[in-house]
Amino acid sequence: MREYTTDKLRNVAFVGHQGSGKTSLVEALLFNTGAITRLGRVEEKNSVSDWDEEERERGISLSTSLIPIEFEDHKINVLDAPGYTDFQGELKNAIRVADSVIVVVDAVSGVEVGTELAWQYAQVYQQPIIVTINKMDRENANFENALQSLKDSFPEYKFIPVMIPIGAEANFRGVVNLLTMKAYYESGKDRSDMPAEMQEAAKAAHLVLVEAAAEADDKLIEKYFAEGDLTNDEIRDGMRKAARDAYLKTVPVFVTSGTKNIGTVPLTEALTVYVAPPSERRVQVTNPEGETSFLYAPQSDDGPLAAYVFKTSTDRFVGTLNYFRIFSGSISTNGHYYNATREVEERFNSLMILRGKEQLPVTVLHAGDIGVVAKLTQTKTGDTFSAKETGLQITKPSFPDPLYMVALTPRTQQDSAKMGVILTNLSEADPTLRWRQDPDVKQVILEGMGETHVSVALSRADKMGVGIDMALPKVPYKETIMKSASATYRHKKQTGGAGQFAEVSLRVEPNTGSGYEFKSEVFGGAISSSFYPSIDKGVQSVLGQGVIAGYPVIDVKAIVYDGKEHPVDSKDIAFQVAGREAFKEAFMDANPVLLEPIVDVKVTVPESMMGDILGDLNTRRARVQGMDTEGTKSVVSAQVPLAEMLRYGNDLRSMTGGRGIYTMTLNRYDQVPSHVMQGIIQAHKAETAAAG
Repeated sequence: MREYTTDKLRNVAFVGHQGSGKTSLVEALLFNTGAITRLGRVEEKNSVSDWDEEERERGISLSTSLIPIEFEDHKINVLDAPGYTDFQGELKNAIRVADSVIVVVDAVSGVEVGTELAWQYAQVYQQPIIVTINKMDRENANFENALQSLKDSFPEYKFIPVMIPIGAEANFRGVVNLLTMKAYYESGKDRSDMPAEMQEAAKAAHLVLVEAAAEADDKLIEKYFAEGDLTNDEIRDGMRKAARDAYLKTVPVFVTSGTKNIGTVPLTEALTVYVAPPSERRVQVTNPEGETSFLYAPQSDDGPLAAYVFKTSTDRFVGTLNYFRIFSGSISTNGHYYNATREVEERFNSLMILRGKEQLPVTVLHAGDIGVVAKLTQTKTGDTFSAKETGLQITKPSFPDPLYMVALTPRTQQDSAKMGVILTNLSEADPTLRWRQDPDVKQVILEGMGETHVSVALSRADKMGVGIDMALPKVPYKETIMKSASATYRHKKQTGGAGQFAEVSLRVEPNTGSGYEFKSEVFGGAISSSFYPSIDKGVQSVLGQGVIAGYPVIDVKAIVYDGKEHPVDSKDIAFQVAGREAFKEAFMDANPVLLEPIVDVKVTVPESMMGDILGDLNTRRARVQGMDTEGTKSVVSAQVPLAEMLRYGNDLRSMTGGRGIYTMTLNRYDQVPSHVMQGIIQAHKAETAAAG
């Protein structure tokens, strides 16, 4: 692949709901530009974008693919982002490094949850948006209905068809270009006359296009008011300006069928015309002091280096691959570049462009380009390369909190030794994946955006040579008390040699919100002060393992008020034991309770499904906080015990056919209802007994 300078580059992210046909559309663009000789299909597991074994097995995109397309002396870097909501991190980073967002909408389903999510991220990064209504060949496909769903969902935007379909469903056979008023049939580039019966509809749509183009420029609107029309070049210039400016909120709408390769040539042309070159991009950066500012356009090779690593993957033959977007400056093979995030210098030995899994070596990449470098030693997703003297970093996206947790167990001792390193590598490559050792439940916990997200991560760990089993994680309950109580415990042990003796009288009191506290009210020397730390140590040995159900004890005050000691047999270990047992007995008499984590949950679903969602939440001990409407969707906010939400993602997907999404964040701890608490205590006793 030849070199492309900044003005000849275009960077676009193809986004949309799962199943809207993004990958098939990209396949058609590759075919039309001669990069491939036959159209691959997702169901045949031979598309360029979905090249990973796991993707082909599951039939969905799991990560962002970089697909450069050469067209009319331009290189269009297409980022084919996954639509499955588990992979929001991939989606967000793809939008972050693009210069325009192509939202692919299913002509049957219209706007779906994944569409709204992608739209929301495009708004966050002030990205211009282009829409293509795809799959027009499907049964029940309806261009007008899909267009109306866009208008209903995003009322602040103007949706301007640039193409309208010729036919629909099995009869979809071409598109009318509303600028030239000519027809394109199938994948051909030749223009023809449109069907006579479409003349009236095309004229009406043409008028809408002309008005939108005029509104984008003061000179054009003056001419339009004066003469009542614009030339084709003026319409094209006006729409180009409107499409490239996110603040105008004008969205050109195309119509396609990726699998039938219809309408894809005009869409490819639009990617060079309606998408701004990277030189026009303004990018937010953060200095070493944490202050944000902007690198303003025009960006060029002459500007200070600013390159953002948006994806990291592992190739079994090449090793680690870092995908990066150059926002300013240029990068050459064998150059040394400063990673401002890690404060280290890295050498770019092997610079390449990827088309799916095909690796195309290059010697230099110019400002605005997207490339891949192999075998960097310390660079991770989210890092920035910049000039050492400035230390500037591209401001990272904020990522949603994980929604799904599993407990992990290594299969062998060898797996145990490698598990932590592999999990760290996976989490550094994917900012929506986290792992931790949870001392409260004594489990290794992996958190992600959903079941598929987590299972894909563990599949990758398996390919790296680490066998890991997963199970339902324990809920991190806490134990505490509701009233004061006292107990006295005497520890007496006599063996052949020296004995052990200690007697401790201890009172426990609630210490809400203040954690654990230890005090002494012993007067008259009943217990030497040198033994207080021993009693405290004995009490603290209980805090981690719990008293009633094996969970950590919190918010308790332990007060020693009396006791006895022996001049010979009293020693540290004796007071540890006496303190521990006195605390346990007092704790059991102080109305012990379990506390459970309560999470704030926000569920977004189509309006028609609201009743089912509310009914289901009621079975989960939820307290509904409010209901709202956002576009055509309903949103319910509730507070729910975490124990009831561990597998909610699976249930929500099942209830809504994948059309619902939710967020979940920890709010507080609340007391577990007594009937639920008894079940947890019984389960703990059974587990302890089984363990022997």
